[in-house]
Amino acid sequence: MGYSWALLIALSCFLCHRASAGKAKCRDPYYGKCYGIPLKCPPACPNLCEVDCKICKPYCDCDKPGAVCQDPRFIGGDGITFYFHGRKDKDFCLITDPDIHINAHFIGKKSSKGRDFTWVQSLGLLFGPHQLYIEAKKVAKWHRSDDNMKIQFNGADIKIPTEDGETWLFPDKELAIKRVGDENGIVAEVVGLFKMRARVVPITAEESRLHGYDIKDDVDCFAHLELSFKFSSLSSSVNGVLGQTYAPGYRSRVKMGAPMPIMGGADKFASSHLFATDCAVSQFGSRREGVQQVHDLPVITCGSKEKDGGQGIVCRR
Repeated sequence: MGYSWALLIALSCFLCHRASAGKAKCRDPYYGKCYGIPLKCPPACPNLCEVDCKICKPYCDCDKPGAVCQDPRFIGGDGITFYFHGRKDKDFCLITDPDIHINAHFIGKKSSKGRDFTWVQSLGLLFGPHQLYIEAKKVAKWHRSDDNMKIQFNGADIKIPTEDGETWLFPDKELAIKRVGDENGIVAEVVGLFKMRARVVPITAEESRLHGYDIKDDVDCFAHLELSFKFSSLSSSVNGVLGQTYAPGYRSRVKMGAPMPIMGGADKFASSHLFATDCAVSQFGSRREGVQQVHDLPVITCGSKEKDGGQGIVCRR
């Protein structure tokens, strides 16, 4: 077959999805005591959450290290939350390392706050000679039952049935892309390199009201990607908006305690296009040094500071 069952098992252990609005359940039968039991989502994400089957507890996927969500709010490998707004209609390097490079395309709209409101609309992932493209399609009115995600591998469209668990495999390179939950969620994994969960979500009327986005959902609901990454190994030279936070000895430059701690440096992370490796901090294809096993980092738990789902996120080692 040229493909190991171990990868499929590893993917299934990572997967669990929403059972219904406000509830989620473990979908891995290996965890028999938790399997299939509906659990209420946390207050910080009352309508969409995941279940950690090992401890049988629901959690917000955007509250874990490696998350990129909302207006983009990042949780770094060091567990510290920060925002990176970039610029609308521009591309920025999220991760750059000798073996992997990930750029993000930002969409957005002008605001009265002196900056653009921005969201991640698409990703360009490079590993070896390969290119993986993931896009949140532009839609005016959001319909949850529609498949609003476009996926391409090496320039060719990938069609994956929308049923939960359907999988596309690329033999010999150990790349798997699996549908999770509803039509708009996937997990992509390159064995020994990374695992990524991506989901397309709209800006809801409530979000628009709370944050002053002034988005009319009959024109453009600003569908965008919510992402969470897990890395198998990174070199000591890893960089990028998110990648720098995994580097040994990294010290966060954001203002701790601020309501919205901002990460600057847009110029050094800017890329000329989605598959370019020309950002100022690019490491892709360079000599690999000092591999760091990321899964050996200290355990970090995160959660909302407010019981009603406020903006603040606290992470503790």
